[in-house]
Amino acid sequence: MKRFALLLCFLSFAPAIHAAATGAGLAEVRDLGRLNGQALACGYADTSARIKTTMIQHAPKARQYGAAFEEATNESFLAQSRQEQTACPDGPTLNGQVDETTRRLQAALPATAPK
Repeated sequence: MKRFALLLCFLSFAPAIHAAATGAGLAEVRDLGRLNGQALACGYADTSARIKTTMIQHAPKARQYGAAFEEATNESFLAQSRQEQTACPDGPTLNGQVDETTRRLQAALPATAPK
């Protein structure tokens, strides 16, 4: 019985481990980080919160993904801050980009059953 429980536990983490090992969805995570940096620099707090929720729900809980997201966020925030405020995209455009990137992330990393 203990072996079965251990096997079941291991199998529940297998999709996340496989995704982390293959780097599946990493480009999409970086894109979400880039969009998050823009949202933060341009004052779109609701869009940033939505991006973070997407990351929590869909990205593997692995250092590689968290680091890629944070790095892209920081780079994008600094780049956007160096530009004039007029360079900010409008809200609907940014939200459309977030929607498209979220769809790509969900396709690259299909959701697993809730635990």
